[in-house]
Order: sequence, then C-alpha cells, then structure tokens
Amino acid sequence: MSADIFLSSKVNANVNGKNGHDSQTVFAEQLHLWENNELSDFLRRAPEQKKHYESESGIPLKRLYTPLDISDTPQSEIGLPGQYPFTRGPYPNMYRGRNWTMRMFAGFGTGDDTNRRFKYLVSQGQTGLSTAFDMPTLMGYDSDHPMADGEVGVEGVAIDTLADMEALLEGIDLEKISVSMTINPTAWIVYAMYIALGQKRGYDLNKMSGTIQADILKEYQAQKEWIYPIRPSVRICRDYIMWAARNMKRFNPISLSGYHIAEAGANAVQEAAFVMANTIAYVDEITKAGMNVDEFAPRLSFFFTSQADFFEEIAKFRALRRVYAKIMRERFGAQNPESMRLRFHAQTAAITLTRQQPYLNLVRTGIQALTAVLGGAQSLHTNSFDESYALPTEEAAKLALRTQQIIAEETNVTAVVDPLGGSYYVEALTNEMEKRIFAVLDHIDSIGGTVKATEDGWFQQEIADTAYQVMRRKAKGEKISVGVNKYVDAEEKTSFEIHPIDLSLQTRQIKQLSAVKANRDNARVAQLLSELRIVAQDPTQNLMPITIELVKAYATMGEIVDALRELWGAYHETPVF
Repeated sequence: MSADIFLSSKVNANVNGKNGHDSQTVFAEQLHLWENNELSDFLRRAPEQKKHYESESGIPLKRLYTPLDISDTPQSEIGLPGQYPFTRGPYPNMYRGRNWTMRMFAGFGTGDDTNRRFKYLVSQGQTGLSTAFDMPTLMGYDSDHPMADGEVGVEGVAIDTLADMEALLEGIDLEKISVSMTINPTAWIVYAMYIALGQKRGYDLNKMSGTIQADILKEYQAQKEWIYPIRPSVRICRDYIMWAARNMKRFNPISLSGYHIAEAGANAVQEAAFVMANTIAYVDEITKAGMNVDEFAPRLSFFFTSQADFFEEIAKFRALRRVYAKIMRERFGAQNPESMRLRFHAQTAAITLTRQQPYLNLVRTGIQALTAVLGGAQSLHTNSFDESYALPTEEAAKLALRTQQIIAEETNVTAVVDPLGGSYYVEALTNEMEKRIFAVLDHIDSIGGTVKATEDGWFQQEIADTAYQVMRRKAKGEKISVGVNKYVDAEEKTSFEIHPIDLSLQTRQIKQLSAVKANRDNARVAQLLSELRIVAQDPTQNLMPITIELVKAYATMGEIVDALRELWGAYHETPVF
C-alpha cells in the first residue's frame, strides 16, 4: 500500500471518530505529501499565472483551503441561521419563507413622473419602492433657488413640499408596499413628509414599512453631501431614530451605508469596518440620550455594495452579521436577539459599470446580484446596464429587475439556507474578514472614536489612498476591467436609447412650488419656523414633531433647511490628499 493511500485510509477511519486531533495530524501529513508530489509535479509542467494571489482587500489567498484552515473555529462562531451570532443568516429559513425584496432604484423629474415609473416597475414584479432624489433636494435647495438651476429633476425626483410627496406616492398603498428613500442631509424632512402623508391618508403608522438612508456620517467620509457641521447632523440622526422607534414599529429610520464608502474607493474590509464604526457612534449617541439599546436597535438596517470579488463579498456579508451581533451584545449590552440581527439591502456595484462594451454590464450585474443572494441579502437593487450613460430607461430597468427574478425563480439557490456555509474557503475568509474589521475598529477607538476621526479626515484619507492604489493597478493592467484595459474592441459600435432629459420639467416644478406657496398659510409657516429654531437650540428636544407640523403646513425643504443653517452654520471640509 502506498503512503498516500495508507494515510488517506487513516483519515477516513478517524474522521468520524473521537480522535479529532490525530485525524488533523494525519490530514496535515497527507496534505504535505500532496504538495510535494502531485502538486509539485504539476506545477513544473503548468506554472501558475501569478506569483501571489490575494483578494481585492489585500487578503492573501491560499491555493487550497482544507479543514485545517478552520480547525480553530468553534461551531458556535458559525452557528445556525436565525441564531446568534447570525453568521449563516438573520432568519431561520431565509428565502424559503420569502424572497428578498426586489427594490429598483428610481427617480427623475417631478413626483408625477417618478410615480409613473414606480407603477411600471410594480407591474413588472418589483416588490418594494426605492426613491432617488435630485441634487437640489439632497442639498436642501428649493427648485426655484439659483443653486438648483439646471439640476431640477435631472438625477432624481424633485421634492420641495408635501405636495410633491403626495404626487410621488399617489395611488400606492403605503400599508402594503415598503418605500426606501435614499437621502441624507435632508432626510429628516423627507421622512416627515412621508409621515405626514400617511397621517393625512389615515394610515396606521405602525403598518407603514420602509427605510430612509439618513446615514450622515458616511457623507462626510465618502459621499460628500452635507449641509450642517458634523455634530448637529448626528443629533438630527439621533432624533429621527428615536422618534421612529416610538412611533413606527416597522420602519427603518436609518440605513447605515457602506455602499457609498465602497463607491468612493474603499475596499471590502474598509467598507465593513467603517460602517460598524458609524453604527457604534449612532448607538452611543442614542443611548446617551436615555434610550435603551433594545428599544431602537431592532429597526437599524444596513446598505452594502456587492462588488466583483465573488467570495470576498459573500464572506464580507457573513462576517458583518457576526461582528454586528458581537458589538451589540458585548459593547452595548443588547438582550433582544432582534437588536443583534443585521439586516441589509445590497446594490450591485455602479463603480464597475463601463461605458465601453456596456452590454457586459448585464453580466457583471448578474454575478454581483448572485453574490448578494448567496450572502443573505434581505433586499436588492440591480444596476441597469445603461447607467454609465444616463438614468435607466424603462427597458434597461426591466432587464435589471428580470436579472433578480431569474436568480429567484430559475437557479434554485433559494432552496438552501447559506449554501456556501461550511466551505473551508468561505469560512476561513469570513474569519479573516472579522479579524480585520475588529482591528480597524480598535484603531478607530484608539484615535478618539468615529466622530473625531471624521473631523480629522482619517476616514477620508484611508478611502482616498485605497482609491488611488486601485486606479494605479488599473492603469498598469494589474486589475482587469474587461473591455476597458483587456479584450478591448477597437471597432466597437454600440447604439441604444438612453433616458431623455425633459427640458420643461424645471419650469413645471417651479410653477407647482409657486402655487403651493400662494395657497398655504404663510403666517403659520413663519411661526412654525420660529418654533423650529427654538427646539433646535435645546439638544434634549426632538426635532421630528415640529418638522412634521412644518411639512403639514407646506413649508418648503429650503425654508426648513435655511432656518437651521442660520443657527448651526454650514460645514466646510478640510481636503485630504
């Protein structure tokens, strides 16, 4: 009997027995023989393409992963779905119970324009709404402000007053379909409009579901959409999270976002760690205000990118669930399992979309969407192939939605919970991601915490450095982008319809805004704006009730923003290089 066959028989004999340590020793010997015989011989005939392999985050990758790579991982760290530490998923039966929410990002023109797109997507099988707002709305300028000229409704829907929110969601039952809103510095105002609309229709607020992104810290770190200085902005976040916890039991008042951090250039470890650092900052702020962690944490939600490195992204999602569970239980003393259950929305990576050979974006999006599903996403947006040119057309958006539907209905990946769980590679990579995330968090604590590190530009510098390194690798051809720096088609001729820009929409929007101002009680608006300033000066008070009253009186977004800008001033970033 050869040594290899003899050792293999010993492994098989011991693997189900009690002598696990001996089994590992025998397997290690077998692995050593394999490396020095079969592998060594083969490498002489067929050398590997690279000297070193690593993930996009710089994690060294071994040629082969075996039971030895997870031999020190206790079963409790992997666990079972729906149980602490939630590595294998937040819910016991995952997609066997219900598929993820298919939530296509949409928004352009006026509320009426986007409402028609919403209804089209719902008719095509979309199961949740996701709203994109135009730049003036994001930055707190009304459509008639000089700073808004040329931008009204171009990159999202224009929202000036409650009338626009009414048009945006006309004919949509907000007790039956969830609504996601991607907005940050003015998030509390848009949220107040959503609440006011529900109250106006007579809805039970506890039956309205959805998410508002509202994660302002990542704006200073990555996305660069802000109005006020950092600390007053964090106070606003505190206020709407606390208000929602007490008044809307099914609504997620914040979606802590790694997506924009990744789109700015961060790698997977940085994306995950920075989001957890921001989470710690918000939870600190709210618990210091006197609210028990178990009162609000069950409604915290998350938003991550699904990038191109297939297994690293899956490991990222699994590690994030474990890291979050540990932070909430060990750092903040959470008792309720719901407070430790990380739920996330994923979006395929816009940064990977190319103008060259744009139909390849369909393939990229499909693979990235599968990554999110295998990683256990609760909600998913798939990018349209034409987004590197313009806002998606209806046809492109439908193709992106069909990508999710094919994964859900044709691949059978939803039949098994965490189907890659137990993979030596995936479990080892999950462990490594967790270790690196906690190392970053320890460093952030050592330099004064998240808010101070943001004020000092530390996050911004880290993201900029990583983005620069990736750019250099692409320029050198070390990081491949198919169709861009490899397999380039010099004779490419691609033609397709792109989403048109309606040149009349700014005029239409301003006309509606003028009509609202002419027909409201302007004296009441002025009185409420004065009350807003008084409430804002007392950090123990909550801004949400007075803001809800303001939007009900049809105060404009810009009026509310300007009232607090007079009090708090505006933020000016110190650039980092």
